[in-house]
Order: sequence, then structure tokens, then C-alpha cells
Amino acid sequence: MTSSQQVSTFDWRNLRIRLISAFAIIPAVVAGVTLGGWAYVVLISLVGGLLAREWARLVAPSAPSRVGLTVGLSVLSALIAAHLEIWWAAWCLLLAGSVAAAIVARGLTARVPDAAYGVIYIGPPGIVMIWLRDLPDGAAWTVFMFAVTWWTDVMAFAVGSALKGPKLWPQFSPNKTWTGFYGGLGGGVLAALVVAVVSGMAGHPFLGLSAAAVIGLCTGLATMGGDLWESMLKRRFGVKDTGGLIPGHGGMLDRVDGLMFAVIVVAAARLLERWGWGL
Repeated sequence: MTSSQQVSTFDWRNLRIRLISAFAIIPAVVAGVTLGGWAYVVLISLVGGLLAREWARLVAPSAPSRVGLTVGLSVLSALIAAHLEIWWAAWCLLLAGSVAAAIVARGLTARVPDAAYGVIYIGPPGIVMIWLRDLPDGAAWTVFMFAVTWWTDVMAFAVGSALKGPKLWPQFSPNKTWTGFYGGLGGGVLAALVVAVVSGMAGHPFLGLSAAAVIGLCTGLATMGGDLWESMLKRRFGVKDTGGLIPGHGGMLDRVDGLMFAVIVVAAARLLERWGWGL
């Protein structure tokens, strides 16, 4: 890292496309989170199917259909088991699906370990998201998770593009800067505080301000960690984006990479709160 490594001038067009894309997705997310139950499971399953499709195109570009179908069905069955609270079945289905994906990929001379990893990469965040939403105050916690994740992403891009500065990890993600990193953390904490305050004003407090700030900070870190992890994966596969589904974001994996890590942090905080550990 050197201070002379700078990003280009602020990309207003990219930011505008990102915001339009995000706001196009928000209504479906709000509807799924508000309704909960099977509506939310359908939403998560649809996203899981898109992720499986994109993953298959990365690991088996010559014949993605069978790998994508295997990964997608494995994740779908695990999500349904999770909603039915058959937890042992959910995790066993993921393990079995990982083995099945490896077998299918081997027959196609595709990337066998990567095909198996796809089930483990995509499935657990979906299971945890369903678990989180189905708990008491699950809607509030889920809104918290989405708000912090999205605002971390937006602020990291906006602050990094505006202030520029030394790059965060140029060998894997050449456009991310340290200023964007800190801007994203600040955005995550701010979003967490706003959700906590608005919930309290609406008569449904679920988290104190101090706890909200700490969890927001940790969730912001996880969001950017997930983004960097996917950047490393894309370098491994030699692609710029995982797909072209969402303008300004590439594929669905490009859009939810941070969320897949962030949900684990939020779920861990929810567990601590359930156990009465002072949150």
C-alpha cells in the first residue's frame, strides 16, 4: 500500500446506478420481511437460486446447468427444512448437497472443490436469515441487518470515491480505499443507530443505542469482509463480475456478498441478546 495509489475521480453515474438498483430491490425485500413466513422463504429461495446459477457459471462455464441445479436444489431443500425448524435436516442437506455438487462437477470435469464449496457458501447465510426472521422481534433485527449492510456499501463507495486516498487491498480489489473503508464503517454505525431510534419512537424498542452502535460497527466490518472475500473469489475465477443481472452491481453475488457475512454477525448478536448477555 502506498499513498500515491489513488482511485479515479468521483463516479456519479456509478453511484446513481447503484442507488437505483438498490431502490428497485427494496420493495421486494420490505414485502418479504414484513410478511415473514413462507413469503420470506420464497424471497430467500429465489435469491439462492440466482446465486446457485451464477456460481455454476463460475465453476462450470462449459456446462453450468447441472451444477447450478444441484447447488440450487440443495440450498432450497435446506431453506425449507430451516423454516420448518428441522435444523438437523437443514445442515445435513447442505452437507449432502455439497457432496452431490462435487460428484456432478467431477463428471463434467469442472472445478470439483469449488462446486462443493458453492453449497457451503450460499446455504448457511440463507438458513441463518430464515432463523433470524422467525424469532420474536425478527422483523426488526432483519431490517437492522439490511439497513446496516446496504448503508455500509453505499457509504464505502461514496466516501471512497469522493476522498480517494491509499487503496485498501489493490491486488484483489483495486478500487477500494481506506477512506471508503472508514466511511463504510461510519455509515453502518449511523444506520444501526437510526434503526434503533426509529424502532424506539415507534414503540417497538429492540436494541439499546450503545449495543446498536457496536453491532453496527461489527456488521459493517463483516459486510466489507464479505465484499473483499468475493473479490478474491473473482480473481480466482478470472472475472470482473459474477453476472450482469443488476446494473451497477454485476450479478446477484456482487450485490449480496457483504450481506452473506453480515447476517452471521447479526445472528450472533441476536443469540447473545436471547441469552441475556447485556445487549
